Amino acid sequence: MLGFLSEEQGACMGPIREVLVIDDDEPWLRAAERGFRALGIAVHTAATVQDALALAHRRPLDLAVVDVRLGRDDGIELVAPLRAAQPGCCIVVLSAYLSVALTVSVLRHGADLALFKPVHPAEIVRTAVRHDVAIPPSVTPTLARAEWEHIHRVLRDCNGNITEAARRLGIMRQSLQRRLRKHAPQD
Repeated sequence: MLGFLSEEQGACMGPIREVLVIDDDEPWLRAAERGFRALGIAVHTAATVQDALALAHRRPLDLAVVDVRLGRDDGIELVAPLRAAQPGCCIVVLSAYLSVALTVSVLRHGADLALFKPVHPAEIVRTAVRHDVAIPPSVTPTLARAEWEHIHRVLRDCNGNITEAARRLGIMRQSLQRRLRKHAPQD
């Protein structure tokens, strides 16, 4: 599990009693719900931006867990309205395709924490309430890491269409498929 904290870590310091999990992936949403309940935390779930905002305006929340991709909606755009509805809430954004650029965008939109998905609810809670987590220093990514992030950014821009992404990258489709099977390079 790798994640990044915003510079203002104060929102995540209190105990977590109620959480809102926003994700359109039904199996992951149910697993997260079970995981938070096993920790003794009251869980509310939403699959859409509208449902999430309706819940955020009705219930006091200590933690909001938002997926970057919510069907056709962008979870990053949900951060600011959530922050307005719940100023003291810790907002954690999850993505399976977390990159430096995406992390910066997430934190600039007001999230407190960005984590790679999938992550267990216990790990989210543990990371969100830690007092001793230091902000990682700014590090220039390796060329391999920058290439990996660029390929995934182009693939995301093409909505997962490998043929179109390969065309935009100027490489053969098979070559792109081989590169996508590789894990993210370690910095």
